[in-house]
Amino acid sequence: MSSATLQDDPSVESFFNAVETETLALFEHLSFEFLEGFDVFAPAETGRTRDLEPPEMMRGFLHCYYKNIYGIRPVARELNNTVVWLSCSFDRPPSRDAVDRFLTDLEHVVDRVFDHLVEQAALRGLLDLTYSIDSTDVRAMPADPDALKCYDPTDDEYYYGYGCTIVSTGQKIPIAAEFTESKQAPEETAMRVTRDALAVGKPMWMLGDSAYDTLDWHDHLLAAGVVPVAPYNPRNTDDPKDIEYRVEDRIEKHSNDVQLKQSTLDETYNRRSGVERTNESVKGCGLGRTHARGRVHARAQVFLALCLRLVVAITNYERGDNPGSTIITV
Repeated sequence: MSSATLQDDPSVESFFNAVETETLALFEHLSFEFLEGFDVFAPAETGRTRDLEPPEMMRGFLHCYYKNIYGIRPVARELNNTVVWLSCSFDRPPSRDAVDRFLTDLEHVVDRVFDHLVEQAALRGLLDLTYSIDSTDVRAMPADPDALKCYDPTDDEYYYGYGCTIVSTGQKIPIAAEFTESKQAPEETAMRVTRDALAVGKPMWMLGDSAYDTLDWHDHLLAAGVVPVAPYNPRNTDDPKDIEYRVEDRIEKHSNDVQLKQSTLDETYNRRSGVERTNESVKGCGLGRTHARGRVHARAQVFLALCLRLVVAITNYERGDNPGSTIITV
């Protein structure tokens, strides 16, 4: 093809125009080559290699989720757009079977991919000293046979789907999560997600609403040197304590020289709105409503949404020092 023909080719013009788009910025500062280290993506024992490599497929899915494109068929259609598959570094457009196969394999390691991206956020200093934990709803398609009718106490309504418990910090950054059967997760889920969050880094404060007013949660955090701040819930006790936060009682019982002012606890708890902003932001990445059938596929979509939120946060951090750079919104 001559240079004159190249200049007149509308697809080439579109490609170079797309170089300035937001989704390409997502791939500027992060390498996805680490995916090749997972056994699930290793070549078959017969020696047959993959038609398309995991890093390219991951970039393709992140592009689609950023554009609110979900589901095997819609993703495959989008990745057959010349501009898109070139910008995601494919040698050729992927087939629907290739898209389906990658997502099926990713389901086995998507939580480890999430953990890797959390580490990248931590290395960049994007975590702060206040963590917040909260649960959110995940709406499902009516055709999903594994979803349940769930109750959302926040909005006092029922919905069909699942739930997700998230610990977040910094500028809407999720650092630990668990996919659950409903929004109202059991205490063991809260404990597991809390432990995962502390494995990333130790904060000064951990905030939660009254659903986290449990002795085990408080004592585990205090033993780790973290101050839990959750409103006291008297529940069905006949002799409620005269406290606003459960931590007041735990400190009184276990320490003689530590004091926390009520105003300090109030001011700290007011920061809990950050996790709600994180939830809304991750829903904008695809967590809010799954477009998959079955719990396994739904869980993969939820963690992909969490991964996208981390990629967006890291991209904004990296581009923030460059005058004129576009800050990506989600």
